[in-house]
Amino acid sequence: MPINTRNARFLIHDVFDFPAHYAALEMANAPEADLLDAILEEAARFSENELRPLNQIGDQQGCRLQEGEVITPQGFAEAYAAYVEGGWPSLIGAARYGGQELPESVALFVEDMTCTANLAWSMYSGLSRGVQEALTAHGGERQKQDFLPPLISGAWTGTMCLTESHAGSDVGLVRTKAQANADGTYVITGTKIFISAGEHDLAENIVHLVLARIDGSPDGTRGISMFVVPKIDLDGTPNNVVCSALEDKMGIHGNATCVMNFDGARGYLVGEPDAGMSYMFTMMNAARLVVGLQGVCLAQASHELAATYAQERVQMRSLNGPSRPDLPADPILVHPDVRRMLLTQKAFVEGGRALVYHVGQLLEIAEHASDDEQRRLADEEADFLTPIVKGFLTEVCFEAVNHGVQIFGGHGYISETGVEQHVRDARITLIYEGTTQIQGLDLLGRKVLMTQGVGLMHVLGRMNALAQELAAHADADLGRFGGQLSTLGEEWATLSMELGSRAGKDANEIGAAAVDYLFYSGYIVLGYLWARMALVACASEVMEAGAKATCRFYFERLLPRIAAHKAAIEAGAGSLMDVSDEAITSGYGA
Repeated sequence: MPINTRNARFLIHDVFDFPAHYAALEMANAPEADLLDAILEEAARFSENELRPLNQIGDQQGCRLQEGEVITPQGFAEAYAAYVEGGWPSLIGAARYGGQELPESVALFVEDMTCTANLAWSMYSGLSRGVQEALTAHGGERQKQDFLPPLISGAWTGTMCLTESHAGSDVGLVRTKAQANADGTYVITGTKIFISAGEHDLAENIVHLVLARIDGSPDGTRGISMFVVPKIDLDGTPNNVVCSALEDKMGIHGNATCVMNFDGARGYLVGEPDAGMSYMFTMMNAARLVVGLQGVCLAQASHELAATYAQERVQMRSLNGPSRPDLPADPILVHPDVRRMLLTQKAFVEGGRALVYHVGQLLEIAEHASDDEQRRLADEEADFLTPIVKGFLTEVCFEAVNHGVQIFGGHGYISETGVEQHVRDARITLIYEGTTQIQGLDLLGRKVLMTQGVGLMHVLGRMNALAQELAAHADADLGRFGGQLSTLGEEWATLSMELGSRAGKDANEIGAAAVDYLFYSGYIVLGYLWARMALVACASEVMEAGAKATCRFYFERLLPRIAAHKAAIEAGAGSLMDVSDEAITSGYGA
């Protein structure tokens, strides 16, 4: 089944006009519309022909560990070699290090295709992007010359080594140590867990970005530094970096999730000592955007299968009488609840993709705009939206992949059809790079309350401007969407201020409201984007019917969910925190 690029092209050209966006930023190698289409179509072709056939193979075979070396599933290494030969890893790298220096968003478009075809495989190449960004932003020139050319060419891949078994998401508890050598390098000792693509047989070398504490540095996050630790050292000798175990996990079996031991390995300090946490967020924010996209891609893969099945599978008759009297039963697509599930998938996939592309565009403005004020505004808005991308999109897209199984019925529960794999693969997206709970705390605590809601104000400004444009439109449905957006904007601002007041009296109010606030905000943001897409689509006879119909479905059937989240937020922390520990755990544990 060919990967559908129609929605991506609609967003790239019609909704966000990326060619004009690149031109406005005066980017050196800004691709024009024809080149963007060619890249998108070739990425879809590569993903369909090379990667999708390996998706179930990777799930069934998994990875094997033999004497510290990981053997990936059949065909993975060959597909990676073809990926490198095609020049895909070098798309966005700096030209002086061997890259093609295309805009960063182009990598998002390509990753959209590869993740839809084969998430487990795409993680081997995708993680290198965050390493490149961290080294480009914070590494010294010598480090860039040593590490960026092979990373950009794809000869090497990269990882992020943050998590330790006792620490989880509390990175300040890391025990990995760094001792200085006389030559300026460091001896890195410690164990990291859950390291995606930490060891494999696809590339010549693997570059690990490791968080560790230099002897004498303060406890907590203030004393964390970042180091480059290659599997094969720069002099060509093996470094003391070993994969000691592979996690036996629920999904993404084709990707090696490793326990990595650094036993006196040589490391190279990135930037300044004790600044590793701030550097980490260069990687983390890029990773969170990609994880949100991963959720969208898995939901799209599930939707493609479910939509095809719903047209072919015949079962029962339409409630209004036979729609296909020539068949023994009607295609299940005629049944209202099957249509509900398919439209829910479509709404989250296409709305979610719009959100990812929008944030990708904001990040480019924040980095490349010539105007300081324009950069600041884009950075604040992107900062606010990033936890929504990661937290909200992965949650609703997990709902979407489960709908895929439900549409297939019993056939969805067995492995042959492939839809149950999407559920298992998607489940991790709600956890890694910061759980939904962490994203909610980040959104409400840091991005709203600590900043006085600057990013929220930018989004509300966009909503109000769109609401006015919709209200003046001749189409009655668009006018109605605009009215709802205007009302919701006012409600969102008021609710946020009320939460700030309550949090000033009891900090637990933030934790109690955070996830519901994340969902509440996410549904409104997707509502704004769907209304924007519907407005643009009305100018196109080809796109109008589908986009407007899905927008109407979203506003009438999905956006009302915010009422439940608002009620939960307004209920406060009492029903959570006033309950005794014993009442919660009675009969279980110690």
